[in-house]
Amino acid sequence: MNYGRIALAAVGGFVVYFVMGGVLFGVLPRLRTEFQKYPAVYRSQEGIKSTMPFGVAAMFLAMLALGTIYAMFAQSGQTGYVRGAQYGVLIGVFSVGSFVVHNYVNLNIGLKLTVEQAAAYFFEWLAVGIVFGMIYRPAR
Repeated sequence: MNYGRIALAAVGGFVVYFVMGGVLFGVLPRLRTEFQKYPAVYRSQEGIKSTMPFGVAAMFLAMLALGTIYAMFAQSGQTGYVRGAQYGVLIGVFSVGSFVVHNYVNLNIGLKLTVEQAAAYFFEWLAVGIVFGMIYRPAR
């Protein structure tokens, strides 16, 4: 495995994840208003700001883990944006099933918010996978 490229892919994925998240969850007013319908479930913006450093650190560790998994996924010699997109689709499906739908079952949130989160997270992870595929190259 190419550990330098794993770290670089993790940084790239981290940046894309937060840019896409900012666009999908911060800029698009539809999603923001859906979260605001559940103040007993989701933190306020002030609350999020106070816990954000923990979330940022945890997300970077998660990106390192996903970068390592991608390196194992790419050991067949196939790399590039197509292989990254395949990986992103798998991570997106995993995220929707293990996080979004899981939250729908456990939290008192509506189906509309669940569907919107599913689409947003799926495309967010697809983009991260593509970035991993474009950055990571196996060690020679």
